Amino acid sequence: MKLSEFVRCPVKVQRCAGRVVQTELIVQVDQRDIVPGDIVIFEPGDLFPGDVRLLSSKHLAVSQSSLTGESWITEKTADAKENQTTPLLELKNICFMGTNVVSGSGMGLVVSTGCKTYMSTMFSSIGKQKPPDGFNDGIRCISFVLISVMLVVMAIIILTDYLKSNDVSESVLFGLSVACALTPNMLPLIVNTSLAKGALAMARDRCIVKSLAVIRDMGSMDILCIDKTGTLTMNHAIIVNYLDSWGSPQEKVLRFAFLNSYFKTDQKYPLDDAILAYVFTNGYRFQPSKWSKIDEIPFDFIRRRVSVILETESNASQGRNSQTHDRFMITKGALEEVMRVCSFIDSVDEGEIDTFSSEDYQRILNMGEELSNRGLRIIGVAIKRLQMQGSHPNMANEEITESDMIFLGVITFFDPPKDSAKQALWRLAEKGVKAKVLTGDSLSLAVRICEELGIRTTNVTTGPELELLNQDVFHETVKSATVLARLTPTQKLRVVQSLQTVGEHVVGFLGDGVNDSLAIDAANVGISVDSGASVAKDLADIILLEKDLNVLVAGVENGRLTYGNTMKYIKMSVVANIGSVLSLLIATLLLEFEPLTPRQLLTQTFLYSVGQIAIPWDKMEEDYVKTPQKWSEKSLPIFILWNGPVCTLCDLVNLFFLWCYYRDYNLFDVKFFQSAWFTEGLLMQTLIFHLIRTEKIPFIQEISSWPVICSTVVISAIGIAIPFTEVGEIMGLTNLPFSYFGFLVVLFLGYFTVGQVVKRIYILIYRKWL
Repeated sequence: MKLSEFVRCPVKVQRCAGRVVQTELIVQVDQRDIVPGDIVIFEPGDLFPGDVRLLSSKHLAVSQSSLTGESWITEKTADAKENQTTPLLELKNICFMGTNVVSGSGMGLVVSTGCKTYMSTMFSSIGKQKPPDGFNDGIRCISFVLISVMLVVMAIIILTDYLKSNDVSESVLFGLSVACALTPNMLPLIVNTSLAKGALAMARDRCIVKSLAVIRDMGSMDILCIDKTGTLTMNHAIIVNYLDSWGSPQEKVLRFAFLNSYFKTDQKYPLDDAILAYVFTNGYRFQPSKWSKIDEIPFDFIRRRVSVILETESNASQGRNSQTHDRFMITKGALEEVMRVCSFIDSVDEGEIDTFSSEDYQRILNMGEELSNRGLRIIGVAIKRLQMQGSHPNMANEEITESDMIFLGVITFFDPPKDSAKQALWRLAEKGVKAKVLTGDSLSLAVRICEELGIRTTNVTTGPELELLNQDVFHETVKSATVLARLTPTQKLRVVQSLQTVGEHVVGFLGDGVNDSLAIDAANVGISVDSGASVAKDLADIILLEKDLNVLVAGVENGRLTYGNTMKYIKMSVVANIGSVLSLLIATLLLEFEPLTPRQLLTQTFLYSVGQIAIPWDKMEEDYVKTPQKWSEKSLPIFILWNGPVCTLCDLVNLFFLWCYYRDYNLFDVKFFQSAWFTEGLLMQTLIFHLIRTEKIPFIQEISSWPVICSTVVISAIGIAIPFTEVGEIMGLTNLPFSYFGFLVVLFLGYFTVGQVVKRIYILIYRKWL
């Protein structure tokens, strides 16, 4: 803060001085000392210290890219009269804080500063717009359900066990062990391991994930809103064509446009770079070395054109003593402004110059309008042969000099879509992610880009049109529109929020400018690029190191894989835990002893929990990753009601088999029963994952990944071996006969058969499994 005090940003301000007789003075004050009511004076390079209402202006051009994201310069004038339907950022007589003067000068009244400026109020809602996370809400809800079940079951088990044993501490310890068995202990580890694995996979694709939870949201994302400039397009202009006044290609138009761009020195604009790049890369030989520059009339936003005066090398070689020089004035700029100074037209077919008639004017105007509707930017090109005395023309009167010119034709430009964008959008559409283009640019240009990329343009709208709609019609329009143009930053925010709240969509937003920051912050998945504005990168959840939408496709796949493996674990653990705890409750009520001791129950819980660590490395079926996956509050309870009883039934069959079969062989005692129950419960909770993880028949139609297979084999082998080891003796277990393992094979075949039948009926009714 001490160092920042040495940094000053002086602003010229007109203020009054004197106590008796006040005098208006021009003084320089620091930008931080500007207050509403100040009259500021600005020149090229100045930043506006607040929102300013223009009082006077001269050839004023302002860059609003910090607000709109568009690189084009905006003309501002104090004399403009706007109506209420004009979008805020398109007002010609208002300059906003955060924008800067490119050329020209002016004077303006500061109407707001600090937190009351447009930019500050625009960002005041940042951090407050995030929608509720359905997944976290669902986890919280199911946690409360499990806690409720846990308390009820614990109370019953503690009471039942106490009535049998009259040992309070042992009964409480057994009840706490049951509570641990009911808890999905590995949930934080499984979820975070899955997310971290997804983040590493995306990092390999040059994509930085700032918030791990957003990977899961990418799996649920069904709408991706995209800012056009720099995201779908290359953000630089290229020449499409060079046409004469009749719309036919004419190299002469390109040659003189090139000479104008080559020799102008005042300021190079993106269109000049596009002309020079096109000529040099396509091998044209216009030989600028044979021309020499005499003078230049720089571009301004009143004339909206630039002129250079050149003479050929042959004329220049006549020497300074020559009294006559053939010189050309070459002018290019806005089509209407160039036509305004033309009195003649180049008739290519006849090889002569004709008078510029009103029919010619209207024909060229119609041609320009047609080209603009196709999303092209247009500039006009004109020339004039100068016959002057002396070595320099008289430039005292620019209006007289730029007159009676010959209209040659037009140059058309286009900001082309990226080669990778069409493929990426097609791949996203295949996965159920719809694209909507939200841009501050013109509707015609946005439609042209979308048509080339294959985005439907049957339903389009603009920001000014949205402002006139009531709330219900607004939501309906936003839902159906695929292209929304001329949007302000706050309108982009409203569109995203409408899709989230009314449409109940999971929305991603990809943008790179300050104007996109509000929408990035509000979206479920905020995405920016490494070359984006600092505020956009700060608010984004994901940052692309390359402006390639194909990275997002990989992100969506990783998101759905992460979400799917997480849902596998949640559904498997809840179903298995509730089913096993209900079995324990029934066994406790039926038997005279504890089905498992606390030590045995905790060991069993620990072993199958360790086996679940491999779940994040499992694969998903192709059909699952093709559609967005969302959390449903009703699906999990229904899933438990359908599948939980199957686990309980399996345990009860085991209970009755042990009671009925081994009782006759005098093998049935407490240690034997606990050993058998321990082994069967561990194997069932290990194998149930293979039934839950797929819609298909496990081990036949679909096999899990090798880490999961290895985990299942290892944990199952440990569970079978423990009763035969010294560890088993310490835990109070005993050896099991081989006939019991034959029964377990039959039991689990029956379990998988019944479970598969229940699964098919469930899918037929609810059309979904995981």
